[in-house]
Amino acid sequence: MIRFRALGLRTRLIAAFLLVAVISAVTTAAFTYREARTAILKQSQDSAVGTLRDQVENLPAATLPPTVDFLRSMVAEINKRSRPPHGWYVYAEYGSLRASTTGRPSSLVTDELRARVTAGPAAVFQRVTDPSTGIPTLVVGMPTMFEYGDVRRPTGIVFYATMPLISERATVALMVDAARSGALPGLAIALVPALLAARSVLRPVRDMRRATQRIGRGQLDTRIEVRGADELAGLARTFNETARALEHSVAELRQAETRARRFAADVSHELRTPLAGMLAVTEVLDEDAEHLDPDTAKALRLISAETGKLAVLVEDLMEISRFDAKAAGLNLDDVDIAEAVGKTLERRHWGPGEVRTVLPPGVRARLDSRRFDVVLANLVGNALKHGDAPVLVTVHTRPDPGDGGGERLILEVADSGPGIAPEVLPHIFDRFFKADAARTRSAGSGLGLAITLENVRLHGGTVRAANGAAGGAVFTVEVPLEART
Repeated sequence: MIRFRALGLRTRLIAAFLLVAVISAVTTAAFTYREARTAILKQSQDSAVGTLRDQVENLPAATLPPTVDFLRSMVAEINKRSRPPHGWYVYAEYGSLRASTTGRPSSLVTDELRARVTAGPAAVFQRVTDPSTGIPTLVVGMPTMFEYGDVRRPTGIVFYATMPLISERATVALMVDAARSGALPGLAIALVPALLAARSVLRPVRDMRRATQRIGRGQLDTRIEVRGADELAGLARTFNETARALEHSVAELRQAETRARRFAADVSHELRTPLAGMLAVTEVLDEDAEHLDPDTAKALRLISAETGKLAVLVEDLMEISRFDAKAAGLNLDDVDIAEAVGKTLERRHWGPGEVRTVLPPGVRARLDSRRFDVVLANLVGNALKHGDAPVLVTVHTRPDPGDGGGERLILEVADSGPGIAPEVLPHIFDRFFKADAARTRSAGSGLGLAITLENVRLHGGTVRAANGAAGGAVFTVEVPLEART
């Protein structure tokens, strides 16, 4: 099925303007044509009726009943005395007697016209089309009268005149041709104000579109020049007021965000030193916990565990603050992926019962090995904590669909748990997000996946979460790969 693109606003404005011009021109032309045609035909029929009336009234008195020869002499007399410029044919009737200047009766005199003539003393007329020539013709009927005292009575003799409206038809045709010939120049002239009107309307619209695009790119100080006092000017003023309010609100939000990040960074930095001392003390106390009574030992181990959690949270907050401050960098090196994955699992003491791997040999990439370790550890730890063992870590490569060519490293971490709820998936990488709101005392900081996302982005890659076809959550990391031959 063919689909037509929607016309632009400029085209629609010009089309509407020209449509109005066409409708106005056609309406005016039709009204003028009707009035002019009526006036021309009325003048012709009035002239013909008046001429025939004068001729009939000036005829000598008729002897009744008349003979055919008498009727022939009468029509000849009328035709000789006066004739319109375009000519006419005269006919006379009295009962069944007929006479005409053409020598034959007229087929243009209808029964309807005869009935109207005999019904009253006034002249009547009718416009018909001659079937033999196709020319419009005016047929006029006039009864003769005689006076009997103060009363005028018809004699029964009726005269008819048929006049072809050749010149009138030519005049009307010239009027139609003139209207048709003037239509195209009229539309061409109407196109000029249509273009000017469209330009005056579309200029503010174009300005507003450009301003909206600049605001979308973050240029919140963009304003529109207000011209005039019409509705478009009012819209421009409203746009400027909205942009001003948006700029003020965004500035306040940015300041609040900056203060919040600075506060988190400062707090994390200030907590780091005392936490280091607390960790050292709790490690010493943990060694002597077995010599203490059970309640004291339990309390000591709880303090040690909570201190460790707080240390992890502080480290994660400092890491996030470095990302926010754009201070995080990469120390790139050629890394053997299989070896790097093995070291990460070995450091966390994750054995084959918990984590299984599919690692093709010889895959090398240029990465920051520390940050890659953090990414993999966070994903596997999250899978073990919120999913179910065994966790499958898969590594493979695929061609990069971008213009740069090359290949990309694909790292997948899949667990055997129930998967991720659909309403949780859009927020899985949000900071401090917990899928279960009741788990306020989870072992993690709530920043692990957020830190994973930032580390992957720092490598120019992407990470996404989904549910596998066979169940369980699947996290997929893609980063550019520069393989060494």
